[in-house]
Amino acid sequence: MAGIEAIDTLSLQLSRLPGIGRKTAQRLAFHIVGMPEEEVRELAVAIFNGKKKVHFCPVCGNLTDAELCSVCADEQRDRSIVCVVKDARDVNALERIRDYNGLYHVLGGVISPMDGVGPDDIRIRELMTRLSEGEIKEVVLATNPDVEGEATAAYLTRLIKPMGIKVSRIAHGVPVGGELEYTDEITLMRAFEGRREV
Repeated sequence: MAGIEAIDTLSLQLSRLPGIGRKTAQRLAFHIVGMPEEEVRELAVAIFNGKKKVHFCPVCGNLTDAELCSVCADEQRDRSIVCVVKDARDVNALERIRDYNGLYHVLGGVISPMDGVGPDDIRIRELMTRLSEGEIKEVVLATNPDVEGEATAAYLTRLIKPMGIKVSRIAHGVPVGGELEYTDEITLMRAFEGRREV
């Protein structure tokens, strides 16, 4: 609805969010305008606090609002195995299967020469530091089964195997070109159970 500048501005800001098109943004803007003022304030505060308080875990790179993420802080987790993923959304996806009890390492991306992302641009150095401490006996490579994810897994395998650490790759129950974030729990569980040594 042209002419209401505040709604147009709100729609524009909402449309910048991933997965929100112009029409959805406009529907959300009208919905927000119709909400009680206190609920709008709570939404705004939640968005602001989410951005302000959430940071990367200094150990694994997962998102947290505490000193350490909940996985790294959990003393019951198996500290001899670490699962390497692209980003924090993948940690959430794998945690949904409730079958993996090890640690994680979030790379913060994958190697992608086409996008100008090389090994020094993601958290590979931090992973190698963790592995050199000697407690980890297996690394599970759970990057997406796309070109960049496979290239990253191959690169990491070449770095880790000479250290005498077991390297495994999740099985390809996850479809090629798929994203872990959008994969259902059963497929993820089968992929994880069917991982193989590289």
